Amino acid sequence: APDAVTPLAGPLPLDLRLDEETRRLASALALTVGRYEGAAAVRVAVPVPARDRPPYALGALDGYAVFAADLSPGRTVADLSATEPVAPAEGEEPPLSELVAGDGIGPATLPTDPGALPVPAHQVQRVRQQLMTSPPDTPLSLLNPLSEAESAEQRAFGAPLDAPASPPRIDDAFAAQADARPDAPALTAGSTTLSYAELDRRAEVLADGLYAHGVRPGDLVGLCLPRSTDLVAAMLAVLKADAVHVPLDPEHPVDRRERTARDAGVRLTVEDPAALTGHPPRPAASRGEPGSPAYVIHTSGSTGRPKGVLVPHANVTALVDAVREDFGLSTDDTWTCFHSAAFDFSVWEIWGALLTGGRLVVVDHWTTRSPEDFHALLVRERVSVLSQTPSAFTQLAAADRVAPEAVGARLVVLGGEPLDARPLLDWFDRHPEDRCRLVNMYGITETTVHVTAATVTRREALAGSRSVGRPLPGWSVRVLDAHGSPVPPGAPGEIVVGGAGVALGYLNRPALTAERFVPDPLDPAGRRLYRSGDLGRLLPDGTLEHLGRIDDQVKVRGFRIEPGEIRHVLLEDPAVSAAAVTVSGGNGDDAAAVRIDAYVVPAPGSDEDPGPVRERAARLLPAHMVPATVTVLSALPLTANGKLDPARLPAPGTRRDPVTAQASPHAASPAAALAAVWCDVLGVEAIGPDDDFWDLGGNSLYAIRIGTLARERGLPGIPLRQLYLTPTLGALSEALALEA
Repeated sequence: APDAVTPLAGPLPLDLRLDEETRRLASALALTVGRYEGAAAVRVAVPVPARDRPPYALGALDGYAVFAADLSPGRTVADLSATEPVAPAEGEEPPLSELVAGDGIGPATLPTDPGALPVPAHQVQRVRQQLMTSPPDTPLSLLNPLSEAESAEQRAFGAPLDAPASPPRIDDAFAAQADARPDAPALTAGSTTLSYAELDRRAEVLADGLYAHGVRPGDLVGLCLPRSTDLVAAMLAVLKADAVHVPLDPEHPVDRRERTARDAGVRLTVEDPAALTGHPPRPAASRGEPGSPAYVIHTSGSTGRPKGVLVPHANVTALVDAVREDFGLSTDDTWTCFHSAAFDFSVWEIWGALLTGGRLVVVDHWTTRSPEDFHALLVRERVSVLSQTPSAFTQLAAADRVAPEAVGARLVVLGGEPLDARPLLDWFDRHPEDRCRLVNMYGITETTVHVTAATVTRREALAGSRSVGRPLPGWSVRVLDAHGSPVPPGAPGEIVVGGAGVALGYLNRPALTAERFVPDPLDPAGRRLYRSGDLGRLLPDGTLEHLGRIDDQVKVRGFRIEPGEIRHVLLEDPAVSAAAVTVSGGNGDDAAAVRIDAYVVPAPGSDEDPGPVRERAARLLPAHMVPATVTVLSALPLTANGKLDPARLPAPGTRRDPVTAQASPHAASPAAALAAVWCDVLGVEAIGPDDDFWDLGGNSLYAIRIGTLARERGLPGIPLRQLYLTPTLGALSEALALEA
């Protein structure tokens, strides 16, 4: 529809003799619709009384007057009242916002969002009344379309319910489980299983070693360890030493890890736990309160510097307590730790298991990259509680569909990225709802992993529901406009989270902490809210729907990515004078298709070959942030205001042209059949033997698809590890002993 919620240039006044009531109605409608649209400029149409209509026709809008209202911050009642009708845009058809003509006001629709709820007429009337009684200098942000009852309902939804009483420290909660069930299995990695008592003793030994190496309460300790029993024991040891652990993923580039450690100011980094053994017991000492920090996890930062989120003990134990009863968590459960310790989903996996007396199975890196191998582990270990991002779970569900024995999980927690539930319909065929519960959870690192929960049934999957449910006990959610006021139900706004999960802030970033962690005006105790930057709306049933981002932050395979951080890394390259980054493609059922593309302008005298630019970025960024392509331009396209004009960027340099393309990749030989698999997955027409999978835009999810499709076509299985060892088509064919 042409009533786009974009600023309007050069309104053309019309000679309409509109009475004051019609103007007030237009103003009230514009302001109310603006709240629902979340827009600073809107177009609305109001019916014009017959006596006021001009003697000439208004074309398609006969009987209506069109208003373009500026609702940007700082505007007042006087500004809105002065709004004049404008000429309808070419091709506009009434109604832009539908009203019932006559004396009464009917519900207004939002043409820019067909799925939106109608704007209730009583809210338009309420705003109209406020316009009549408010002084001219009243800011528009103070006019509230909500009734007292609706406002009270919003406040109730945004108030934490049943907050856990005095949650303990993580290590104290673990000690209670170890005391109660010392011989019960706590931790499995490969062929090694530790009981609760053994894990506790191992952590005590490592904590003594940390003290011997100078670690004191409150110090930050880097943990750069592979997924193993040692990793979990080292985490627990840091907490026992009253220090704060900072996970550093060994799969990330060395430069990235070193930057993160420097940013955090770690006292030491543990890479070999054996160096912490053989030391005398540390002296007994009192430890910090549950509100003291437990860990720092870094997320992408728009300034080129990752943000370290400081999370206290109490938040983690409160999270586990909040869902323990609803999820039926017990000592009978076996969990997996599937995710990197540098990804906050692992916090939920590790402590969800160990603080409820369950067994935790640590999944090694390569198994996490093979749906078939991971499926076999789930069956072998009889895993009952499984946590996955939707993109990873889609791959696992495909493996489960053809496996002889189905996964036996009773609870699957999905989170980390938006869920499109429609591809899960096949899962319900083999896993009835009464035997396996699927839960979609929305959450943020800054609010301790999870915030809301929604059970996903076959009915929700069929409907394509995007609901993320209701807040967990002790958590709160509000949906606010740019002025911090609650938006009407059904209207989009920023998701703001409060309650038991709000983190302490960003490590060594006081200004950013003050910007994102704000005082709660409704809380007498002055507790803080976290402004998420996520867009959402409250549905009629009281649940929350996630709608995306307010800014340009994106999620790629569960990881938060700020394009600005990638751009800063590119600009640090002396061969680059200007850079831009775009993210495109992908949706709920094809997360692998999300692409990060870079555009660079070479510095004077620099080589125009984009290869070294991408290679340098790969040394500084984790794999999920490395651009699939780097396109060299003579200059970045700019708007008249000197800002980047993304619409004028050329199509990204398609994944690099094949080096020595085969004329017929679909030939009959096994090697050519493998080439055909690459072509189909990567979306290229031809592949040559010297082409590199990763240079052609490959990622871990595409690698999984390569292996799956190869098996379906009768080729040997391709372990993901092999694609790292032999990334070119020719080398891979040789390693698999395929005939040319």
